Amino acid sequence: MKRFFLLLSEPFRRSIRNKLMLAMIMLAVLPVITVSALAAEKSRQSMEDEVIETNLSTIKWTGIYLGEQFSRLNSLIYSILLNEHLSENIMETENDSLSSQFTAQRNITDMFSSVLNSANTNVISAELYVRDSGKLFRFSSDGSEIRSPEEIPVPYKELFDEKQYFMIRNDPGKPGQFEFTRSVNRFENRQAVGGVTLGVRWTYLDQTLALLNTAPNQTVLLADKNGRILYKQGSVTPTLDAGNLINLPRDQPGYVHTRNAYIFYSSVDPSGLMLVKIIPANAINHSARSTMNYGFIVGSSSIVVAIIIAVYIAYRMSRPIVMLARSMQGLGPIVGDVEPVDIQLSGRIDEIGWLETHFVNMTGRIREHIKTEYNMKLEKKTAELKALQAQINPHFLQNTLQMVGSMIYDKKPKEVYKIIKSLSSMFRYVIREPEDMCSLRIEIGHLQHYMQIQKERYGSRLAYTLIADEELLECRIPKLTLQPIVENSFFHGLDTKLGDWRIDVEVRLESGEIVIRVRDNGVGISAVRLEEIRKELADRRGLQTKGSRIGLYNVVLRIRMHFGERYGIEVEQASGGGTVVTVRIPYVQEGRDEP
Repeated sequence: MKRFFLLLSEPFRRSIRNKLMLAMIMLAVLPVITVSALAAEKSRQSMEDEVIETNLSTIKWTGIYLGEQFSRLNSLIYSILLNEHLSENIMETENDSLSSQFTAQRNITDMFSSVLNSANTNVISAELYVRDSGKLFRFSSDGSEIRSPEEIPVPYKELFDEKQYFMIRNDPGKPGQFEFTRSVNRFENRQAVGGVTLGVRWTYLDQTLALLNTAPNQTVLLADKNGRILYKQGSVTPTLDAGNLINLPRDQPGYVHTRNAYIFYSSVDPSGLMLVKIIPANAINHSARSTMNYGFIVGSSSIVVAIIIAVYIAYRMSRPIVMLARSMQGLGPIVGDVEPVDIQLSGRIDEIGWLETHFVNMTGRIREHIKTEYNMKLEKKTAELKALQAQINPHFLQNTLQMVGSMIYDKKPKEVYKIIKSLSSMFRYVIREPEDMCSLRIEIGHLQHYMQIQKERYGSRLAYTLIADEELLECRIPKLTLQPIVENSFFHGLDTKLGDWRIDVEVRLESGEIVIRVRDNGVGISAVRLEEIRKELADRRGLQTKGSRIGLYNVVLRIRMHFGERYGIEVEQASGGGTVVTVRIPYVQEGRDEP
């Protein structure tokens, strides 16, 4: 068995194209088969629900109409019993006078003939049995008779013994007819004194039973309370016995689903009969078969199309891999420091296995090339950064030198020296500091020198505050982080603003991070421009500058390069006007490793 399985799977183990074709065919065919099967079952279920709902409604109304027909028969019997001369004529039949007997019999005959003529043509006979006298009066289209049977006739004896008011049973001697018998009771004590029987053809009910739309393979039954089948429509022999029919609920219409049939039932009031319709289970499947056949044709066509598409897609997708594998088979191992390998990492023997083998052989040398290239680019970027850090805004330098020249005439030498010292410290910080990282104390010192020059330049018009926790001053921060931000505040926010200027710098520890906020009361930033700045700061394009200045983009890049993507700069509008620039860096003290 194992050898047979290996032999069968060999074409798929050695070719990724065959694997992909098989996988694509399975992915394409299985959903189609599943959907087709579900659609067929859904169609059959819908047909079943429709048949059940339709037959429940139909058998309910058919039972109601049958009840109305039996009520009319009951009313016909009442019309006989309520005749005011019936009792007198029955008593006269006991008179010794032959003339009186003849007259009484003729009156009774005329009364029953009148009733039969006014009734439905399917009512073909009527009987009156008087218990006290033991006489039986029978009337039909064939004639009439009066006789005195030795025993109580069967329907009346069963009626009297079971103390029933009415009874429906088949006429034993006349197939196709039934007897509708009702007891005649004395008003005072409800004691049965006789009975009336109507002989009715079953065709009397056929028009109503036709509402059930009985198909050739279906059956309609009428059964009495004892489960005996009184009338049947349909050529199929029912599989129900008296026990099954007795156990059917009589309180409301319903149905029972057996393995072979659907049985719908409804009671017929006030006759006490049970109306039953039997539909074979295969009839519903046969009704849904045409729909299922169409679904099978569509599903089969879809499967064929899916297989063709799957094979085509698999072929197109695997073609580059197969071609690449064949090309790499001609490549020998790279000669050099990397040892060639002749194994498949995943144990595969197809084109992917070939690619793995040759890829491992090439990886070492490629890694060496990448490392060399990376070091070259890193050195280039470092040189560019150092050159950029060495630049000072020429406009700022020119203004500062002009301010120093004017101070020589107006200020004391001590004040002039103080400004020159600040400018010198700024140059020394930018040019002589070899490291890209420094303590926050040194960075703030550089910012203080810059602000001292600006305050001397703008005088009382410029207000500047710095708030920083002492314990945070030894934390590490990239050089030239704060001064470019403050410079942007002058250039973009305060330069065009009339009135007093204000810059506030605040350094705090929030949630384990150092947060530096630079706030100005300048002209602010429009919503459109603010959105552009935020998108540019979120970009990963690398080092960018604004002219010859070290811009926000450079600051963001260096913060992310040292601390990761979660840190950087946020720009927002300040409440009451102006701009707030927030710098977030981790809490890393001087001398400790970066996070």
